[in-house]
Amino acid sequence: MTLTAYKWTTDRYHQAINAGLFADQSLELLRGELILMAPEREPHAYCNSESGDYLRAILGTRAKVREGHPITLPNHSEPIPDLAIVKPLGVIYRHRHPHPEDIFWLVEISNTTLNQDLTVKKAIYAEAGILEYWVVNLPNKELTIFHNLKNTIYTTTKTSSTGTISPLAFPDLQISVQRLTNP
Repeated sequence: MTLTAYKWTTDRYHQAINAGLFADQSLELLRGELILMAPEREPHAYCNSESGDYLRAILGTRAKVREGHPITLPNHSEPIPDLAIVKPLGVIYRHRHPHPEDIFWLVEISNTTLNQDLTVKKAIYAEAGILEYWVVNLPNKELTIFHNLKNTIYTTTKTSSTGTISPLAFPDLQISVQRLTNP
């Protein structure tokens, strides 16, 4: 006997949410699979909030910084990145989550989910065409940046614990690595 897992589409996932099926669950949809999200502990919550505030102050009205809200991707995925830096499309987000073409870059704050963020999520974001992806490694106080997509794979990886970084979408900005990794 072969067991086959049920694969969720984004539409069916939304229908289940609307029906209240997952009202008491914290879930992400990754490649059609429902993934239970780990509870958020204090260091993660603090870094997420401080990093979000810092990026908002730097970006001003050029972009919207969304903390812990879903994005909709074409590969039957609706992850909930810690920070999504997206186009400021206003009321459009009342009717849909950001799509890849709306996203400047994504940030995951990793304390206990580092392996998943560096493998599964990185691959899903690259497949969806997200141009830049950052992972904050809280235990090591490092920032890893992935960009330069080629054939749905990030070809450039840079890890740093000091200095500044300029996101691809805003090369004129200088973002402090330490403000993200050790706020």
